[in-house]
Amino acid sequence: MKYQSKVRDLLQQRANIHTQMTELVDAAEARDEDKRSLTAEESAKFDEMSQRMDELDEQRKRLEDLDQREADLADAEKRYGPLTSEQRTDTGPSEFEKNLRAFLAGERRALTITPEGDQRFDVRQLRAIATQSRDLAKSPTTAGGHTVGTAFYAQLVDHLIEVSGVMQAGPTVLITDKGENLPIPRTTAHSTATSEIAEGAAITESDPAFNQIVLGAYKYGVLVQVSYELIEDTYIDLLGYLAMQAGRAVGNAFGTRLVTGTGSSQPQGVATAATVGVTGGAGVTGAFTADNLIDLYFSVIAPYRSSPACAWLMKDATLAAVRKLKDTTNQYLWQPSLQQNVPDTLLGKPVYTDPAVAGVAVSARSVLFGDFSRYFVRQVKDIRFERSDDYAFNADLATFKCVLRGDGGLADQSGAIKAFVGNAA
Repeated sequence: MKYQSKVRDLLQQRANIHTQMTELVDAAEARDEDKRSLTAEESAKFDEMSQRMDELDEQRKRLEDLDQREADLADAEKRYGPLTSEQRTDTGPSEFEKNLRAFLAGERRALTITPEGDQRFDVRQLRAIATQSRDLAKSPTTAGGHTVGTAFYAQLVDHLIEVSGVMQAGPTVLITDKGENLPIPRTTAHSTATSEIAEGAAITESDPAFNQIVLGAYKYGVLVQVSYELIEDTYIDLLGYLAMQAGRAVGNAFGTRLVTGTGSSQPQGVATAATVGVTGGAGVTGAFTADNLIDLYFSVIAPYRSSPACAWLMKDATLAAVRKLKDTTNQYLWQPSLQQNVPDTLLGKPVYTDPAVAGVAVSARSVLFGDFSRYFVRQVKDIRFERSDDYAFNADLATFKCVLRGDGGLADQSGAIKAFVGNAA
């Protein structure tokens, strides 16, 4: 990969900062065994290093994204043949870019690409199948509807996932052609076996309990307006700009509901649906200890913990607190990743952050842990991207609309995902 060495350098910088952070905490503990907290100066220094680590994460993600685009291009060449030297030159746009620019400028009313592949996929396959051509309009004959190419769809999805920790954590994603209600059986309790049955005695019946979760198709959308001066004169990556704006906006709206949605006239958020695993101690304004997180880990039964989609979910500010915690053997619970495309771990499980998760506070569900594949995300078709030249005609603006229809809910309420809750006392 082109940027692999730079990513390794960033990971090494993160590791060095982590070492400095642990040395700071260790020095504070060595100074006074009974004083576990940092001084104001030490705390400020720790927070500064933690922020620097987050900045390195952002740089790493950008480089990994560039590497992925290179991989997508190589995959496209395998599928459709190598690009010509004219298409690959750095001195001019590719054929796709020319067509896209014509579409953005209104010179071309449609850019037809035949969709391929199975429309049902898991979120972990999104990058892999993003190299397939996709029709992003609801219908080629819809007024204002247009089709755009593979790269734009891939960027839309990447930015949507980037701002949604739930989508990164590996939920089960169902893509449907229509938006009618989608009923899914939901487990609420498992069978229990009768022990030490006497000869000839009846076995007690113990049936699993089910109810039903119905996934609908709530709509999330954003309008992006671009001046014709920018369209005609720009030398920036306008494609990337539109994808970033639209993907992040839709991702923030939909992603927030996937965490905190009530389930009534909106998706059922994973934090809302999670079972309480551990409640914190009194008098600490909702804060957790290392023992609390270890208890939360083991409150989720082994079959869920062994799932590839078993992970932690919290917001960035909460993760900063986790970075200071040690177990009973004086080992830090949180471990930074030293490998590209591999998340950091907490007690051996990947950690994802989402700004919609509650912060540490009394009665707040600030940490989630469990098998996120038991959380279902339903999406209707692909993300729709359309253009109108008439909507803001008097302002000489081209208007682009990005729409996603979807829903979410926990399909297993027997304890697949559990939450730490700050003590209400």
